[in-house]
Amino acid sequence: MTDNVFCNYIGGEWTEGGDTVTNVNPSDTSDIIGHYASATPDEALQAVDAARDAFTGWSQSGLEERKAILDSIGNELIARKDELGRLLSREEGKPLAEGIGEVGRAGQFFQYFGAEVLRQMGEHAASVRPGVDVDVTREPLGVVGLVTPWNFPTAVAAWKIAPALAFGNTVVLKAAELVPASAWALTEIISRSGLPAGAFNLVTGPGSTTGDALTRAGDVDAISFTGSVAVGRQIARNAIDNMTRVQLEMGSKNALVVLQDADLDLAVQCAINGAFFGTGQKCTASSRLVVEESIHDEFVERMKKAMRELVVGHALEPQTQIGPVVDARQLEQNLGYLQLAKDEGAVLECGGDTPTLDTEGYFMTPALFTGTTNDMRVNREEIFGPITCVIKVADYDEALAVSNDTEFGLTAGIMTTSLKHANHFRRHSRSGCVMVNLPTAGTDYHVPFGGRKASSYGPREQGQYAQEFYTVVKTTYSLPY
Repeated sequence: MTDNVFCNYIGGEWTEGGDTVTNVNPSDTSDIIGHYASATPDEALQAVDAARDAFTGWSQSGLEERKAILDSIGNELIARKDELGRLLSREEGKPLAEGIGEVGRAGQFFQYFGAEVLRQMGEHAASVRPGVDVDVTREPLGVVGLVTPWNFPTAVAAWKIAPALAFGNTVVLKAAELVPASAWALTEIISRSGLPAGAFNLVTGPGSTTGDALTRAGDVDAISFTGSVAVGRQIARNAIDNMTRVQLEMGSKNALVVLQDADLDLAVQCAINGAFFGTGQKCTASSRLVVEESIHDEFVERMKKAMRELVVGHALEPQTQIGPVVDARQLEQNLGYLQLAKDEGAVLECGGDTPTLDTEGYFMTPALFTGTTNDMRVNREEIFGPITCVIKVADYDEALAVSNDTEFGLTAGIMTTSLKHANHFRRHSRSGCVMVNLPTAGTDYHVPFGGRKASSYGPREQGQYAQEFYTVVKTTYSLPY
């Protein structure tokens, strides 16, 4: 940080960049968190050059060196999770417990991939040609550009950075300009971890300039992106000109199916958690509740009762369960979808207000609509806010069909006590992640994460499957001496 500006980090040096971004607390718009440097396109390319220069040394580093560095980053994140979680909640708006939990989980990503460093095993095979040996190994790709979203500013960055470094790549992180403080704090930890200069670089700035320069750079070997479908498609177009490998995690319209034999208390709990926690600003959020008609009315009444008990408030207040949305533009978009749902004939059963609280912020109460059909725009488009719609169906077969009837396929859930229906749904849901009697939001770091259709493109993230993206396979044939 220089002259009250939090800098970018390029080639092991803190650099001021061009313009600055003012980071505002969405719970209290009078609270300025700081001013953060916005990198120019040229500076993004300088970061790529620094990563390229550092690649040879880092890719050939010892495994124990890599593990020690990743462990140190993870350990510090966990040790400081209360402090950094508070910072995260202050700038993004998620309740404090969620912010602390996110930072702790980010530390676990680094610890997990620190252990994965030591499990980089190859394969040996006999050739079809007598006397020839075959070895299959994995090698790092090179320079990896990471473009991360604002809704999980520490966790998503961590689950991309950690495997990239673990497998010997160098990194340029383009963090979301809406929430730069969390990325800066993570970078400051990384800067003291012993990582060679240039092996990790941070640039913040608009996707249209800074991000575009990074994704068009010819010296970037791979791009991992989390964000909207429209931006993901543009990144793919940029990348293909250079034959750059891409991994895209994009939109969703996740369904939670509630069958007549479900435990309704559990179903309501899972629906509330999936639809509204994190202020609905999760790619795994339950934005469609597909409910059998025989229990529809009772389920809706129980949802309304539970929703009225939710506490909407300042993210740092301990009693808050639902914080503000991230900024004025997101609030305006949410309110637009509320009006659209009404115009389409949906019935607003509960919520959708913008309450006046002690501080000026972007607050809204979670909203529940009934009387919706799956062809309405509110059930086709990703809203990314605390809004969910109930779709009434006749039976399980219709519920499955409605769940699958979407251009997306990230997560889907089912609430049932029927082993038959649970197993059938697991096999026939066209989504990347399936939840049985659990919220659609909530995943583990040691198993693959990703979706189908317009939700994802490219290899999965997290767990051992991360190596499919962050490494390249080499096959070596040898005639023994």
